[in-house]
Amino acid sequence: MSTSSTTDPASGRFLTKLTVIATLGGLLFGYDTGVISGALLYMKDDLALSAFGEATVVSSLLFPGAAFGALFGGRVADRIGRKRSLLVCAGLFLVGALGCALAPNVELMVAARIVLGLGVGAAAVTCPLYLAEMAPAERRGRMVTINELMIVTGQMLAFATNALLDHFIQDPHVWRMMLAVAVVPAIALFVGMFALPDSPRWYGLQGRMTEARNVLGLSRTPADADAEYALIVEHTSHMLKTKKTPLSVIRDVPWIRRVVVIGCGLAIVQQATGINTVNYYAPTILEESGLGVSASLVATIAVGVTSVVTTIIGIVLLGFVGRRTMLLIGFAGVAGSQLALSLVFLMAESTTRSYVILACMILFVGFVQMFIGTCVWLLLSEIFPLSIRGFAMGIAVFVLWCTNAIISFAFPVLNSALGSTGTFLLFVVVNLGSWVFVHRFVPETKGTSLEELEERFEAQDGRGMAQMTPA
Repeated sequence: MSTSSTTDPASGRFLTKLTVIATLGGLLFGYDTGVISGALLYMKDDLALSAFGEATVVSSLLFPGAAFGALFGGRVADRIGRKRSLLVCAGLFLVGALGCALAPNVELMVAARIVLGLGVGAAAVTCPLYLAEMAPAERRGRMVTINELMIVTGQMLAFATNALLDHFIQDPHVWRMMLAVAVVPAIALFVGMFALPDSPRWYGLQGRMTEARNVLGLSRTPADADAEYALIVEHTSHMLKTKKTPLSVIRDVPWIRRVVVIGCGLAIVQQATGINTVNYYAPTILEESGLGVSASLVATIAVGVTSVVTTIIGIVLLGFVGRRTMLLIGFAGVAGSQLALSLVFLMAESTTRSYVILACMILFVGFVQMFIGTCVWLLLSEIFPLSIRGFAMGIAVFVLWCTNAIISFAFPVLNSALGSTGTFLLFVVVNLGSWVFVHRFVPETKGTSLEELEERFEAQDGRGMAQMTPA
């Protein structure tokens, strides 16, 4: 059963150090996906980007980069461990950031963005997975969602860095400095991961039980470590005897297949909010609404600050509110704020209209980050069974990045064809459909150990999970 005992000071310090270092992957994820919004305003002239070239530079990080980084990153995390997988991610971040900053033409920029995307995708799988497996049950929600906080902090830092560099450096090549800043946290992640162990669940899956018990002892009281170690031993003993591949497990076991489908559905609905239309195109939207380039970059910082503040509020709410309830509130709020945004675009062009558009975008971002962003990554790190956890999360995050890439690539085209009002009305309809999906299929996981969740899903054969009462 779940433990609820207090953590001693040494264990608390270890968990804090682990969370800070591991979530540098989330910070890089956020910075590298957010920085392009400001860099594009200069890069498109410097590299003579066409509309298609601009879309390719933005979306190449997402697909094939992050999508395949996630797909293979999950498999790599199962094969070589969560720790070494994060070291690989740090190397990809470093090489990709340097490549983007130094790229002399569009072709090399796209190649470097793909390398960066491989790191982003693999980190998007491995960071929450590692945190979920390292955390005591009662701290799991908070620790995993710190990664989401670091993602939005990275995006805010990207927006702020873009605006500061734009203000202080009057140079058409300033976009290179914007992209090069990511080198610093990449080096910090690489160095920091050498000070951390791998997760006890991964050690257990490898039959390395002594190491699993030792790692548990770093972050639990002796009694809690013994109890959780017994659960891991019992849970992994039958897995060590099977030679089935993760793909064959998903194919042959109906309840696991259902859980994977739900995970992929969560990945799709998170991106279908349209959040990345703001992350990637906010300065462009604001510039087209009548603000100048510099004013648009400064106004975009408000979006980044909103993401950070509302994510912190969301992390606090997760201590009191169930995951399902959070998602249902979030999708209702997103649909409402997008409806308001679509109507504001009908107003006559003015500075007032530009700032009302910004206010609606902030409201929209607030609902996504407070209620949806925090929950989806947490649920993806919790719902998959240990035997296929890295692989299944890789599939779900692959689907997430593919959806992200499709929406990010299609948004300028839709905006051109339907206008801003029509585009955001389309998102309203999509988000109402997402609300129905969550209500019908998504299970509650709050306050339950990973092993207990797996037993619960198996006992129900994956059916009616949305109606199951948490332990």
